[in-house]
Amino acid sequence: MADAHFPGRFWHTLEDGRIQCDICPRDCKLHDGQQGLCFVRKRKGDQIVLTTYGRSSGFCIDPIEKKPLNHFYPGSSVLSFGTAGCNLACKFCQNWDISKARTLDRLCNQAEPEAIAKAAVDHACQSVAFTYNDPVIFLEYAIDTARACHEQGIKTVAVTAGYIKPAARKAFFSHIDAANIDLKGFSNDFYRKLCAGELGPVLDTLAYLKHETDVWFEITTLLIPDQNDSDEELNAMCDWIATNLGTDVPLHFTAFHPDWKMVDVQPTPLSTLRRARRIGKKSGLHYVYTGNVHDRIGATTLCPTCKTRIIERDWYEILEHRVSDDGCCIVCGTSIAGRFGPFHGAFGARRIPVSI
Repeated sequence: MADAHFPGRFWHTLEDGRIQCDICPRDCKLHDGQQGLCFVRKRKGDQIVLTTYGRSSGFCIDPIEKKPLNHFYPGSSVLSFGTAGCNLACKFCQNWDISKARTLDRLCNQAEPEAIAKAAVDHACQSVAFTYNDPVIFLEYAIDTARACHEQGIKTVAVTAGYIKPAARKAFFSHIDAANIDLKGFSNDFYRKLCAGELGPVLDTLAYLKHETDVWFEITTLLIPDQNDSDEELNAMCDWIATNLGTDVPLHFTAFHPDWKMVDVQPTPLSTLRRARRIGKKSGLHYVYTGNVHDRIGATTLCPTCKTRIIERDWYEILEHRVSDDGCCIVCGTSIAGRFGPFHGAFGARRIPVSI
């Protein structure tokens, strides 16, 4: 089994003797034995180590749409796993039992990268997803796993908040085939108050993915009542996406449910999600979805040219699939943004725990 203190990358020594972690914009400056805010990157002697390499909070097979990715081999299955910790401190975290974990006892599964790739092959999964907590903080483990997956013809997916510095970002995403970027809001005030972070680095990551990589990516924004759901903020966000990333980037608006440190906030009503979807469409975005609620219209992909319902969804079930193997609308021939291939039916709304 891998060393629990795996040598980390992206750090440097400061003049005062501390070591600065250079994975994310937090720039944690550590004395010997100290951990970064993410909890899993730690100074040990004269280096930074990763304490969760080869250790996971669990493995499950999910539909790819659950990530959510609606334009990356729709209907396929994905082997999902995460570790512990996070480099943001979102008060509304929906996976707080994993991302806010402060004990490695939460990591009940162990698996080397090659074992994960083999499990994906054995279970006929088209991809492996680094998810549940943010994979940028277990970058070394994720990269090694991605390499092992690619050797077996398995694709890789990162579900991340995109809070990462340029050098680490380039190294990380060079091994990723698809990503869902969690754009938590569109104001610095929101990021600072509710996430203990900054908006700018996330926008930089999105622009980097669009203009400097071939990574397929989609965006998710969890709408929280009276926090990030105003018309003004949603208009600004959708206009920025259309202008800086293009109109083909899928955008998912998902419903907040009371959790972690925001249990006194009401769930997001469906009407808010539908209003956000209308704003996205008005900004010219071709693919705008609603999630975490039952809304077949908001989950369905429309051809941007002929408006045919080319992929009809009901939760994670695909009811109709009208996209050719090479990614075109079978009615009018318009190329649909994304990654497509032969469709042999959908994995569906299943969640299958896997032991590795």
